[in-house]
Amino acid sequence: MHMKKRQIQIEHSLRSTSPNIIWNIISTEGGLSRWIADSVKEKEGRFSFIWGDEWSHHEERTATIQERVRHSHIRMKWDDDTDPESYLEIRMSREEVTGGFILHITDFALSEDVDSLYDIWDQNLDMLRQATGL
Repeated sequence: MHMKKRQIQIEHSLRSTSPNIIWNIISTEGGLSRWIADSVKEKEGRFSFIWGDEWSHHEERTATIQERVRHSHIRMKWDDDTDPESYLEIRMSREEVTGGFILHITDFALSEDVDSLYDIWDQNLDMLRQATGL
C-alpha cells in the first residue's frame, strides 16, 4: 500500500516577457539542466535528471512526459513514484498587468517531506534566477 501524497503549489514571478525563453527553460534538456538538475537528457518521451557528477557519486531519476503543450505547460510523472495521482507540472502564464510570466509549479510529497520539497523548489528557483537572470 502506498501513502497518499500531498499536493504543493508554488507560484514564482519571472522577469521576462518572452514566451519562447520561458518555454525553453521549462520544457527542454538545456533549459531544465540550468535550474532543476546538473544534467538533463531527453529520450523517447522521458527525461533523465542527474544530480552530482556522472563519473562519481550521483543520483539519477527518470520521469515520463505525460503532457507537453507549447507555451503552456509540461507535466511529467516520476518513474519511481507509486502514487497514481502524483505528478510534476510546470505551467507558465502571463501576468496581465506587467506582461511578465509566472511559473506555476505543482508537485507532490509525503506529509513529512513537504517542507523539504518546498526547500528544494526554493533552491531550484534561486538557481534559475542566478543562471538566467529571470
